Amino acid sequence: MILKRQVLARHLTAMLPLLSVGALFLYALWPWLPFSPRGAEPRTVIFYGFSILGEVMTEAIFPAFQESWHRRTGQSVELISAFAGSGTITNQLIMGVPADVALLSLELDARRLSDARVIPPQSWRRLPHRGVVNRTPFIILVRPGNSENIRDFADLARPGIQVVHPDPLTSGGANWALIAEYGAALRNNPAQPGAGQDLLLGIWRNVVAQAASARAARTQFENGFGDALITYEQEVLWDRARGRLQAEIVYPHSTILSEHTLVVIERNVEPQERELVDAFVAFLWSEPAQRLFVTYGFRSMNERLNEANPSFGKIADPFLIDDLGGWERAKREIVDGIWKNHVLKELGQ
Repeated sequence: MILKRQVLARHLTAMLPLLSVGALFLYALWPWLPFSPRGAEPRTVIFYGFSILGEVMTEAIFPAFQESWHRRTGQSVELISAFAGSGTITNQLIMGVPADVALLSLELDARRLSDARVIPPQSWRRLPHRGVVNRTPFIILVRPGNSENIRDFADLARPGIQVVHPDPLTSGGANWALIAEYGAALRNNPAQPGAGQDLLLGIWRNVVAQAASARAARTQFENGFGDALITYEQEVLWDRARGRLQAEIVYPHSTILSEHTLVVIERNVEPQERELVDAFVAFLWSEPAQRLFVTYGFRSMNERLNEANPSFGKIADPFLIDDLGGWERAKREIVDGIWKNHVLKELGQ
């Protein structure tokens, strides 16, 4: 027995270098073997948003949600995003891009998705605030010093004023701008039923440049086109807070608060990701997320939180799309009925 143990010991001693090399080799291969445990792959949400959302989502909302989800579950989550004009995004969703969630500039684009059977009818209205995540009023941006003395939308129709405007065929912001112009004229001239059409015609006679999105129109203005730009307050405040604004803000007496609509593309949400997507959607209306939107210049659906941003301008007569009968009516009567069928035709466009 003693002899057998001595022989076994000599064999093990002789094999020790080989066993060590084998152990090192197995250690190196272990993470790649099919039965070995690996670090969990990050879970994914694909988000599409209209043009001015880029900074707030990628710099603030996404990191805050990632931290919240990791704290709650221990899991990593990756947010894949794309940003463009709201009409462009809507067209992409109709064509089949695999987005889980999209934040659109206006409910009209959600209706287009519903008509194309990308999402169930009125599904966004089952979300908090009927799907509206945040707001921002439409303002006028003018050159430093405001040498043209532009004080209201009506001034943009004066002869010689050059206006930069996003394109209503591709930009949600452009559609909001049309409604802001038309609605302000009606509210400022209640005894003149044709005031809205007259103002649109006057302003569009003066449009010297258009772009596919509000962000692109802003770039045109910064490159020297025009005397004035009609755009979202949010984007202007964001630049002013960082010392990048080379223009002045004019708050019209009456203007619209744009409302931005969230949709969930249910057919793209995998069953195993349902909890994650639902958590992300709910997070957008949470107080931490709404505070981040306010920090970045969007007005919260929670009016109390808006007090945290003193740069929000005062508007004497703000109004909403519901004050004009909602987007279905506004699209039919104002965008199509007046702007397309009368204004553009009279201008030969």
